Amino acid sequence: MAKAPNGPLGPLNGKLSNLVFYMLNGQPVVRTIGDPGKPSRNQLANRQAMSVTMDMVRMISEFTNVSFELEAKGTVRNAHNLATSYIKKHAIKGEYPNLSVDYAKVILSNGTLPGANDLKIEKNEKGVLVSWDPSGWYNDIVMILLYHPLKKTARPVINACRRDAGSYFVDLHSELVEEPIEAYICFRAANGKAISDSQYIGNLNGAVESQEEIAQKQKYALVKQRFDAVEADYLKQMEDNRGNPVDSKAFRNLEREYEVLKNKLEHLPGKPG
Repeated sequence: MAKAPNGPLGPLNGKLSNLVFYMLNGQPVVRTIGDPGKPSRNQLANRQAMSVTMDMVRMISEFTNVSFELEAKGTVRNAHNLATSYIKKHAIKGEYPNLSVDYAKVILSNGTLPGANDLKIEKNEKGVLVSWDPSGWYNDIVMILLYHPLKKTARPVINACRRDAGSYFVDLHSELVEEPIEAYICFRAANGKAISDSQYIGNLNGAVESQEEIAQKQKYALVKQRFDAVEADYLKQMEDNRGNPVDSKAFRNLEREYEVLKNKLEHLPGKPG
């Protein structure tokens, strides 16, 4: 039963049929409950996009809690909502079921402070050196994020140094130095009242495939190999019979397998390119 403590025109609170009413950050919210039925392809794509997004958002929350603090202030949204929204909307690439993050398009902050030019990143056996043109608002605080997509871990440095330092060395475990690294930077005013847009510094060690992606490609290759053999047999029998299906149980089974494999390949992850 839903209650209307503020009168019939006020926000409800509680359950009414398959709807639940409640307050979130001072705003009335309603959501549905119960079995939504079999999801559509668009719904499955949206779920995968959210899953891919959350794999990153969960690991970078220490950084985004600060970088999105100003933008979230005074709104019903929080830093987590903003990070999720920006990555899912702007940085997801591919088609379902092969969605992934386009790390060069990830947004980690929005603001009015100027960014930096001449961004560079290089590594040695002990870590990563990030450098930039130090000119501009000299006492801004530098924020750096190193994200490791293969390990799904992150190294946030919230108060790295001042902008006029021009560079900062991030210590890393030797294992992580050789892992793929996606690097980002932004600048925060010394008084905490302004921030810059985040900037993508670049990638180190290449976009190495995960074990899941490797397994998907191997599975796709096996199915494609079988399909090619079945297709060749199917098309030859059709050609020999002047383009007409052969009237036999064996051919009907072959045709059925051909259609099943063809449909499977259209939706199977791991397709080259």
